[in-house]
Amino acid sequence: MAKIFKSILIILVVSFIAGFALLHPGLPPTHDGEYHVVRFIEFDRTLRGGSIYPRWAGDLNYGYGIPLFNYVYPLPNYFSSFIHFFGVSFIDAFKLNLFTAILLAGLFFYLWLKSFFKDKEAVIGAVFYIFSPYIFIDTYIRGSVGEMWAMAFFPAFLWSITQLIYKDKKIFLPISITFLALVIFSHNILALMFFSFAFFYFLFLIYLSKQRSKSLIKLLIVGIVGLGLSAIFWLPALLETKYVVGLQIYDYRNNFPDLYQLLFPSWGSGFFGGDLNNQMSVQIGIANLLAVFISIVVFIKLFRKKDFRAKLLGFFLALLFIVIFLMLRISLPIWENIPFMNYFQFPWRFLSLTILFSSFLAAGAISVTKHKLFFIIMFFLPIVFALGYIRPAYYMDRTDNYYATRPNFIDGTNSIGNSFNTVWFHAKAVRITAKITENKDIAINKLVIKPSNYRFEVIAQKQSAIVLNTAYFPGWQVKIDGKLILAQKNSEGLITFPIPEGKHFLEVNFGDTTIRLISKFISLVAFIAVVTLLIKTWYIKYKHEDSS
Repeated sequence: MAKIFKSILIILVVSFIAGFALLHPGLPPTHDGEYHVVRFIEFDRTLRGGSIYPRWAGDLNYGYGIPLFNYVYPLPNYFSSFIHFFGVSFIDAFKLNLFTAILLAGLFFYLWLKSFFKDKEAVIGAVFYIFSPYIFIDTYIRGSVGEMWAMAFFPAFLWSITQLIYKDKKIFLPISITFLALVIFSHNILALMFFSFAFFYFLFLIYLSKQRSKSLIKLLIVGIVGLGLSAIFWLPALLETKYVVGLQIYDYRNNFPDLYQLLFPSWGSGFFGGDLNNQMSVQIGIANLLAVFISIVVFIKLFRKKDFRAKLLGFFLALLFIVIFLMLRISLPIWENIPFMNYFQFPWRFLSLTILFSSFLAAGAISVTKHKLFFIIMFFLPIVFALGYIRPAYYMDRTDNYYATRPNFIDGTNSIGNSFNTVWFHAKAVRITAKITENKDIAINKLVIKPSNYRFEVIAQKQSAIVLNTAYFPGWQVKIDGKLILAQKNSEGLITFPIPEGKHFLEVNFGDTTIRLISKFISLVAFIAVVTLLIKTWYIKYKHEDSS
């Protein structure tokens, strides 16, 4: 046990070094960083306004609002709101999202490798994972907090599911379900990519398992309940996609890297496909490639001896070469003909899997030697090759208010290509000055505005219509004197509804559609199931230990 704690401490120290630059004052200039800061501000504002699960961003889109959080992965937003409660700025919350994800990524990767390898081998594999170039691309170049959380929780899921199936530890049933849901809450696109691989990993674990039928049942429970637990996010996002525009703005055909870009080291802060002298790197990593080469040699050696580790190395080598193939333009027919491949947007996004496979192979590559010098070299190899990547180009000295007030950040939809705007919206691109369009026949009193809830009193001289400067979207509900009426949309895609003559109290609230209600119910049932399983498995575990 002391050795494990020592290894965990080493990994945390190494991970701290990898993310240390994030603790510097100021905001690193990343591709997505400023978008996320604005989203954190909007999400927190809606959360504090009374929405436990925010879906609406009321200040964006010139103040008309958009259903941004109905489609965007929620975990980084909740994390930011949680630490902001303790006085942390949203700019620092962005950096702490990435920093925490790096710490957890190394820790969970180590735990996963411990299922198959000795302690030193697991430590080195975790160091390879933390110091893979794509980790730093996502951290210091792209600023993709969702991807970083997913790359932390996916090894956690692999660890727990391995313990459940391969080690037959029942306590990991509810833990596996939870980590599965956390991966989905972290980044929906990466979750689909990861689970495409996980399917083959499941088959591999069943093959290794002694009780294959029971293992299959456990996997089905994990998959069904895990999807149910995260249904509150993915089910409305999937079934209500038809109500928004701009979700598929990237053409995967323009994002295939050349083979030399995967093999040779490079670095830049631009976007992929831009200026060749400054575009972001899509390298696999020199250290990672060396580990793969060594693992091939080791695989041949172990295969001849019919060693169990040959199965492990062979499986991950095969997956690695398949994934590399899928990143190259030669795989275009597969992208064009297999459903959902375009959902991944960027073929180079499969780097998130190559670093997973190659880091696993790094652990396997050293499993046949006991030479301390080789261990030391392999430990420092990925660190040395990645030292130049563990810092941003510079830091921007800005405050949260800078992003909360500047039109170039809040007047759009906070997404490239006007994504997440409603299909009905055609209002002028001018920031609104009031939530209710002026009407000479209607007087407005006691107006209380929250991000997804408006309450006010009206005095109508005659029967008329009220137009709210809020984009229409399914879920908006109107109550006049407590009576629910149907919200309509005008030609500009704004909410409108009739108001009878006289004095009335109105409440307009962004509520749930049938799909959202069903998704909440499913997630609630799944949550109860997870808690029940957790209590049951812990009770059985400790009862067994007490009786023995």
